[in-house]
Amino acid sequence: MKAIVLVVLAGFLSLFGGDLHLFSAPNADGKLTPTMIEKAFEANGFVIAADSEMTGPFNKQFGESDFAVFNLMTVIPKKEAASLVKSHPDGGIFVPMGVGIYQRKGEKDLHVSVLSADAMQKIAGFKAPEFAVIEKKVFTTLKTVLPKTTKQTKSATSLPAEGKLLTRFVKKTDVKNWQSDKDDAEMMLEEGLKPAGFVLSNFTDYQFMLTENGEESPFSFYDTYSICKLKVIYTVAKTRPEASAFAPCTLMVYKKKDAAEIVMGFPGVYNWMSSAAVNDAEAKEVLMQAQKDFESVLQSTVE
Repeated sequence: MKAIVLVVLAGFLSLFGGDLHLFSAPNADGKLTPTMIEKAFEANGFVIAADSEMTGPFNKQFGESDFAVFNLMTVIPKKEAASLVKSHPDGGIFVPMGVGIYQRKGEKDLHVSVLSADAMQKIAGFKAPEFAVIEKKVFTTLKTVLPKTTKQTKSATSLPAEGKLLTRFVKKTDVKNWQSDKDDAEMMLEEGLKPAGFVLSNFTDYQFMLTENGEESPFSFYDTYSICKLKVIYTVAKTRPEASAFAPCTLMVYKKKDAAEIVMGFPGVYNWMSSAAVNDAEAKEVLMQAQKDFESVLQSTVE
């Protein structure tokens, strides 16, 4: 009886305790594609920042892939993201936000992985109503494109975080004469990423999006970079493909108009290990190396 109770409890926690929403849709015939999901997001008010097909790069760099489908999609819920970032600048770590789409070879189901509202709130370190609105909007979008027989669950119960969920660096600058500091910081970022093995999959001048309809922005500038490391994604996906909701990660770089500092930050790899319950030794090793390398690049920009 005790064993049965433990099994039931474990199943309950797996369903309700995880940080990721997982959707599993029948797709033995391969008719459901990432392109269809991308179009559904566009039709529901999201801007598609990137939709990167990864099986090709996996095969090219590592000689094989476990997946028939593996796409990293990043999307911006335009209206909600603007409201979030204007009231909570560090919300930019979800502009864009990740959508993992994958199906192993020989598997009959296609899977979609997205962060829950509670997880986004936990990572950002603040409460905001926009998180729940964004979550609902993602659900609405997926329901329009995924079959009615799609199963929705939660990821396994998250593990305790081994470090700070939001990695943040600050570079001092002048309130008004900040342009050269911005240029230097972003040049050093871009020049430092490639030698460390990172790939820049997307750049968003988010300040333009915030002001394109004549709205006022509280920022002097606001940029975001979508950054990934192929070895990290490939290695983690072998055991925890649902962690694809974190890839690529978004690096925010911004300055508030009244501030004498440039802020840079991204969701640390501790999120992957915690929210996706990554406990494979090899996966944790590549994640921690990526964290170390990324921090080193950022540190060089503030010194």
